[in-house]
Amino acid sequence: MLRNFPALVLLSVATFGFSLPAAAVMSWNDVEQMPLPTAGEHIAYGPLPLQFGELRVPKGAGPFPVAVLVHGGCWLSGFDRGYFTHMAAALTQMGVATWTIEYRRVGDDGGGWSGTFVDVAKAVDFLPTLARTKLLDLHRVIAIGHSSGGQLALWLAARHRLIGSSELFARSPLPLAGVIGLAPITDMETYRIGRPGSCNAVVDDLLGGTPGDVPLRYQDTSPRTMLPLGVPQRIFQGTQDPVVLMSDTEAYASAARAAGDSVVLTTIPGSGHFEPALPLKPAWIKVQAAVRELLERK
Repeated sequence: MLRNFPALVLLSVATFGFSLPAAAVMSWNDVEQMPLPTAGEHIAYGPLPLQFGELRVPKGAGPFPVAVLVHGGCWLSGFDRGYFTHMAAALTQMGVATWTIEYRRVGDDGGGWSGTFVDVAKAVDFLPTLARTKLLDLHRVIAIGHSSGGQLALWLAARHRLIGSSELFARSPLPLAGVIGLAPITDMETYRIGRPGSCNAVVDDLLGGTPGDVPLRYQDTSPRTMLPLGVPQRIFQGTQDPVVLMSDTEAYASAARAAGDSVVLTTIPGSGHFEPALPLKPAWIKVQAAVRELLERK
């Protein structure tokens, strides 16, 4: 049995007062209409204004497993963690401590290269400091990321493979027990190809150039090129997602398996880009099961 981890609670959409739009995939406007849950504890992991996270710890004796939540939004400053706190609150209710991180993004002072990656890494490596006073089990830590946050979550799981000469190298990064990607961006070089103003087009701004300009930055941040990650990965993808294509996710999953990683790709029929990132049926029940499975492995 998983210590200090309650039996899986299959929380319904009604539990959170959410409902799906009829006969349509969710839009960003639909997501923004959802009332946010009560905020977690605001804790700084660094001295800069955006270097903080929201910590939610379940009631009980602990110590509790931890999910680090990395929000998406095309790596842009215009999108923050707000929508992902629905997932955080739901996970905490099922017995998982959640650390929903904020970080500098493209458009923020110091965001993009290399501040975005420095921040998410620093936020994860701050967990031992939190564990000094919070009931956290650092042997059971997973990362969950959505969209561009999915790319960052996969990168967090892979960064132990960075060599010492990499600009993003850090000694002894906190190891993860697994990673869950919700419509994750998995290949930076191929994803960057898109129309001006699209999420795809932000990649060059994030990394400070094209693959021809800064090849090592693409090599050191793209989950596809960093395989094998060496941790189990559970990926969820809506079949009607216009932002991250099903074919891209399938190609990544196949490559990861070929490299020796444990990868399970779960498709969500009729869902778009946002449904997998929220505690909504049918994806939520499957995401809960994946969280439990990864945490029980330790």
